[in-house]
Amino acid sequence: MTALFSRTDQSVFGRWWWTVDRGMLAALFTLVIFGIVLVTAASPPVAERIGVGEFHFIKRHLILLGPALVLMIGTSLLSPRNVWRMASLMLIGGILGLVIVLFSGTEIKGAQRWIHLPGFSLQPSEFVKPAFAVVGAWFIAKQKEHANFPGSRIAAGLFLLIITLLLLQPDLGMSFVTSCIYGALIFLAGFPLWIVAVMGVLGALGLVASYFVFDHVQSRIDRFLDPSSGDSYQVQKALEAFQNGGLLGTGPGQGTVKLSLPDGHADFIFAVAGEELGMVFIAALLLLFGFVLLRGFNRIMDCNDMFVVLAVGALLTMFGMQALIHMGSSVHLLPAKGMTLPFISYGGSSLLAIAWAMGMVLALTRRQVRASIARGSALHKKAYSGRKV
Repeated sequence: MTALFSRTDQSVFGRWWWTVDRGMLAALFTLVIFGIVLVTAASPPVAERIGVGEFHFIKRHLILLGPALVLMIGTSLLSPRNVWRMASLMLIGGILGLVIVLFSGTEIKGAQRWIHLPGFSLQPSEFVKPAFAVVGAWFIAKQKEHANFPGSRIAAGLFLLIITLLLLQPDLGMSFVTSCIYGALIFLAGFPLWIVAVMGVLGALGLVASYFVFDHVQSRIDRFLDPSSGDSYQVQKALEAFQNGGLLGTGPGQGTVKLSLPDGHADFIFAVAGEELGMVFIAALLLLFGFVLLRGFNRIMDCNDMFVVLAVGALLTMFGMQALIHMGSSVHLLPAKGMTLPFISYGGSSLLAIAWAMGMVLALTRRQVRASIARGSALHKKAYSGRKV
């Protein structure tokens, strides 16, 4: 694709190609390809078990993948100011969606988190997370520029509002990830360490409280600490899948444990990858996720725009925590929690939301060439994201 655009090309896509992080873009598309392979392998048994066509889930995954990739690339073309504007509109719509699900949402597996639309179930919380990361970053960054602006208090108020709405569903997993996003914002903003410590203590107290308030949380933690205390079927099957796969795996489509893994296409697709592709592939997948995170953080190391540093840091924290929770649940290092693996698992709202989030990361980490044609290849770059918003 490099041959299609010269360095002097001033078209929208020409400027985009020479300023976007192509290494991260390649890594994200690699995750997308892995996701197609794994959903194709993991979803037929689930589809047959619930009485739909064998390729029901992979067809839906591919149908949604198109708009998701268009959303990611389209968002990556935006300026930092327009990224913030888009996130603000999405946050307003997402919060309204969180309110709507409390009164008319569809209940699935004991939680009321989805708005049922024709042919599609929308989960507003998936879009609220990245939107809050960007909007919260903007408010805090504005306070850094204007000491009298109450940006930190507004961000804290938004955080408390979102957490309250999430816990009413209830959705402890989303609440935890959102708390990590807010924690990343205040840490990167250079808040006093005592505030970060207080946040950690409050988070721990909140987890303890949720254990006594929510029956499903208590059940999951009890089963994590003592598998014999309740139904831990999926976790046991996931561990069996890793054992069956060994070092090199049984081969794509050749797994047997996945046949009895109810959520093998979504919440436990990491286990299907372990069985069919083995620990070597799992290690490569971990490196790929690590590459995206390190590449993103490295990209903002020399950025002088506080908004960009905070927003990208918070979005990458969300991306990493979601992957960590999914993988940790699959190998029984964390209590079981239904959370998709970014770009790998089947999931409508989650796929669209993570594509949008990474599109914002790509937009905010773009670089702008600052060199004349006369300088030839001696091109000096500055952070595209250095523009003030």
